[in-house]
Amino acid sequence: MKEIILHNKIFQQHISKEEIDNIVSDLANKINVSNTEKPLFIAVLNGSFLFAADIMRKITIANAEISFIKLSSYEGMKSSGEISELIGINSNISNRNIILLEDIIDTGNTLEKIIEILTQEQVGSIKVATLLFKPDAYKKNLNIDFIGKSIENDFVVGYGLDYDEIGRNLPHIYKLKN
Repeated sequence: MKEIILHNKIFQQHISKEEIDNIVSDLANKINVSNTEKPLFIAVLNGSFLFAADIMRKITIANAEISFIKLSSYEGMKSSGEISELIGINSNISNRNIILLEDIIDTGNTLEKIIEILTQEQVGSIKVATLLFKPDAYKKNLNIDFIGKSIENDFVVGYGLDYDEIGRNLPHIYKLKN
């Protein structure tokens, strides 16, 4: 499908599932050679669940673990600007080498909150891996170690990304059609 309709809005295909697979493979290769010892991958829910599953299947680092965190800042198609922690990490992560898995980084507000939470837990190191990055929307000075693909500041859905909770199951990534 080149176009889909979600909540009466038209979206057009932007990134194919084949390109997504290539991006994920490239990111996994970069992480695999990053010399991160015993990493704890932390996937940011809900959006990164497909990305996290796909990248973990390609990680070859011994003793890699995964956990999840869920924060929320979106209402419809816009960030509310307020971050609320919904599900936290239940295990001791002090001195752990963390690799955050994000589906998309736009303003950086969610990333900033997560790094604040992790820093309070006195982790050993924090690296950030994101499937998609919107440089024109990014407003923070936080380092992003692994960027899959930079995109325009368009609203996108599919491959875990949603529009009011629908569209996550789509195999391609679609952008809102103007």
